[in-house]
Amino acid sequence: MTDKDCIFCKIVAGEIPNYKVYEDDVVLAFLDISQTTPGHTLVIPKKHIQDIYHFTAEEAGDVFSRIPMIAKAIKASNPEIKGMNIINDNGKLAYQSVFHAHFHLIPRYSENDDFSIHFGNHENDYDNAKYTAIQDAIKDQIK
Repeated sequence: MTDKDCIFCKIVAGEIPNYKVYEDDVVLAFLDISQTTPGHTLVIPKKHIQDIYHFTAEEAGDVFSRIPMIAKAIKASNPEIKGMNIINDNGKLAYQSVFHAHFHLIPRYSENDDFSIHFGNHENDYDNAKYTAIQDAIKDQIK
């Protein structure tokens, strides 16, 4: 399944050139054009899947199982790599700009490599009752 207007579907179809690092029957991995850091790679399912909410368990397993192999290859390609962020954005508010599921593998070289993530700490805003209410709401939705 493809979406004729999706840039990633066009890349999979060979209509748009890319810097491919890996391809099989399930995924395509290629360098992100922005290169947040050198080696920044996108791993995408070849099938058009909009976001994490649209994966079946089988599709997720098929795609996710390839990520460690690709991450290890990226790390092995450059001895300067000290770590890696693996990021998946879902929805516009979460910074998803291409609505075809994709996973960013962003090599990290130093604390000053022009990439950061900030997790706010709101621990003091929560008591046991609030944690339990959130926990129960999520658990009730797991099927």
